[in-house]
Amino acid sequence: MQSPGVLTPMIALVAWSLVMWVWLYATRLPAMMRLRIPPSAGRFAKSMNERLPNGARQVADNYNHLMEQPTIFYAVGFALLWLGQGAHPLNVGLAWTYVALRVVHSLVQATFNHVPARFAVFVLSTLCLMALTLHAGIGVLRAN
Repeated sequence: MQSPGVLTPMIALVAWSLVMWVWLYATRLPAMMRLRIPPSAGRFAKSMNERLPNGARQVADNYNHLMEQPTIFYAVGFALLWLGQGAHPLNVGLAWTYVALRVVHSLVQATFNHVPARFAVFVLSTLCLMALTLHAGIGVLRAN
């Protein structure tokens, strides 16, 4: 059996995203009940978010962020696997570092939400993603 390589951190980030989904509803639903916000208010996210407390909004914003940039991570991860570079120790290390930084980003945003700290973590995770993308690009060029 081939080493799962970058597949393991990819699955870990999916699992973390699901943890954030649970956290999202564990904060949003009680807040909606407490403030008597009807479910129909969720028809347009912006109008409902303006009524929710910051804590519930921060968790929801982070969940949305986990549906954005990490999609690039998954695409690059599958590309590396397809190119036979998914088990390379550097790529595996970068993938795990990306996942760890995204978890830290989530915890910062969902709790105290200090924007400079959150931005620094985001930049570091993006640098990991850029390095993974560069390695995949090099792999594509070598394959041609």
